[in-house]
Amino acid sequence: MSGFHYLPLTEQERREMLAFIGADTVEDLFRDIPEELRLKKELDLPPALSEREAFRHLKGLADKNANFQDCASFLGGGVYDHFIPSIVKHVTGRSEFYTSYTPYQAEISQGLLQAIFEYQTYITQLTGMEISNASLYDGATAVTEAALMACGITKRSSVLVSKAVNPFYRQVLQRYFDTRGLALEEVALTGGFTDLEKVDELSGDDTAALIMQTPNFFGLLEEPEKAAPLMHPKGSLFIAVVDPISLALLPAPGEYGADIAVGEGQPLGSPASFGGPLLGFLAARQKFLRSMPGRLVGETVDTEGNRGYVMTLQTREQHVRRERATSNICTNEALNALAAAVYLSALGPQGLKEAAASCMQKAAYARQKIAGLPGFEIPFEGTFFKEFPVRLPGKAKDLNEKLLQKKILGGLDIGPYYPELENTVLFCVTENRTRAEIDALVEGLEGWK
Repeated sequence: MSGFHYLPLTEQERREMLAFIGADTVEDLFRDIPEELRLKKELDLPPALSEREAFRHLKGLADKNANFQDCASFLGGGVYDHFIPSIVKHVTGRSEFYTSYTPYQAEISQGLLQAIFEYQTYITQLTGMEISNASLYDGATAVTEAALMACGITKRSSVLVSKAVNPFYRQVLQRYFDTRGLALEEVALTGGFTDLEKVDELSGDDTAALIMQTPNFFGLLEEPEKAAPLMHPKGSLFIAVVDPISLALLPAPGEYGADIAVGEGQPLGSPASFGGPLLGFLAARQKFLRSMPGRLVGETVDTEGNRGYVMTLQTREQHVRRERATSNICTNEALNALAAAVYLSALGPQGLKEAAASCMQKAAYARQKIAGLPGFEIPFEGTFFKEFPVRLPGKAKDLNEKLLQKKILGGLDIGPYYPELENTVLFCVTENRTRAEIDALVEGLEGWK
């Protein structure tokens, strides 16, 4: 069986189809596209393939990619290779969940609503906050929505963001602010940490919030407990960007006075998948309930006293009053949120704590080994979680190419984002890395240059 080959339309069939939809020519279908933007030639496509040939061709393309199954990954910077229990895939792969998108008919979406409710509950427990939503695309949009939320709450138009916040998050944040006439001011660093004295100097009457990440982009643990006392007396909010896995060991944002807690939820049961889909989480204080973007699901009882779940709040109001919406977020990360809920319920508090501790211990072992190599320098001192930067004796690109030959995905070159850290690589060590893999990395570094 060679598969199906589809014949092109005849001229008569083409005319009949055009007549049916009320068009005289094919060009009429594209009249809304400016003439100068239209393609004036046929598409340069290869001949059609049978199903078998197509699978073989696609597998050949896929084999060119390095992946976590064939290589030991030390990449991080926002997307991570954490262990995912098999139960996560079994639950999220069920048809009633796999096609779930947004519960438009909430009264018949009880399973999906309960899954979202459970996810929100887990996020509030992790962050120590009072409310959580379930409708943000990734960590970058979660940070951005939190910043816009703070501006709306305080009626102010300026936000401070630490330069130790993930640069990809800051790029998205800057684009949003540029289109809204809002001011974004970066806070300088001292030894890889946010300069809190600068925060105090820069914050003023028009400062809506401070955004600070811990562990920060360099993996270092900041002093977030000092941020809220700086911001609150001035009427400003404190937005904490956190790694959800780290919260099994570190104080929750709610414990050190954060007003909004955000982050990337991909480590909670979603594979890296070449960078997506991701999951942004956002939790906040109860008093900010009506300023939150997206949806919130709540638990109630019906007229017979049976437990049920409802769409408690949709503050975006895009259905009827888009100009008054708190956000233009209009989808729902239900499948990724479900994965996070299943992951957290499978591990439980102790399992999550063991995963976080394993990350920290293995990263400490790797850092100690690399620090002892001639020519390799640890630029920042301090307590870290699962990531740490290393200044190399040569070009980061050359090192990563050599490591790839050994089936090792090296660290992230952070020089393009921090010019002062040229040829500095951010290594990440999760619980998935074995001692043998870490030793192989060290051996690869040792024999380089």
